[in-house]
Amino acid sequence: MRRWDVISGVAWRTLKNAILNPQIFLPTLMFPLFFFTAFAGGLSQLREIPGFDFPPGYTAFQFVFVLLQSAAFSGVFTGFGVARDFEGGFGKRLLLAAPHRSGIVLGYALAALLRWLVVAAVLTVVAVVAGMQVGGGAVDLVGLFVLAMLVNFCGFFWSGGLALRFRTIQAAPLMQMPVFLVLFFAPVYVPLELLEGWIESVASLNPLTYILETGRGFLAGDPPHALAAFGLAIGMGIAFWTWAFLGLRKAEAAGA
Repeated sequence: MRRWDVISGVAWRTLKNAILNPQIFLPTLMFPLFFFTAFAGGLSQLREIPGFDFPPGYTAFQFVFVLLQSAAFSGVFTGFGVARDFEGGFGKRLLLAAPHRSGIVLGYALAALLRWLVVAAVLTVVAVVAGMQVGGGAVDLVGLFVLAMLVNFCGFFWSGGLALRFRTIQAAPLMQMPVFLVLFFAPVYVPLELLEGWIESVASLNPLTYILETGRGFLAGDPPHALAAFGLAIGMGIAFWTWAFLGLRKAEAAGA
């Protein structure tokens, strides 16, 4: 119960700060909507390319990417909040007050998840209103959103681990840029089979490619290599979980 008190307290404070400060929350919401509009609308003619075969259509094809992107960046932006808290001195008070310091990291992670769920709900409504077709059933949709939740945790634990090491918002580019590169070196605009040259080689080695293709498969009702995708997402989540808690130890050793 004492650990849960820490988790819920940190999560509530983080969410309240986001709600009361639109400049914190609005980018998390507006960027996915902008990308979805730009990609699904402005690039919709790509569905006419020979070999493009995604039965639900291009809107659904891009929805899955933007959903995963929003999950990752909701986690990253929450990591920015961790950096701000420690830079401003609140993190030091947290370390002194929390009887279970692991609850600090888990509280921020819970806030990242809840923050993303709001974004995901709005994005899904917009996509449905825009005419997105869904070929999968309820189980497939659950699989898609669970996969996105794992991406959200990966995004937060990566950025949170950096925030706990540097304890300054100046580390924000280092938190954001690797995630951005991993996302956009995946098959964003067309399926992997239609990529050529070096981008095809990079995308084939990118672990997010398998997560993205499986997410799109869930929406179409025929997810490929689902076990591999969940294995990759869980494996990365465990690795970044460890990264974040080692960062907490560094913050404790430095006295925040």
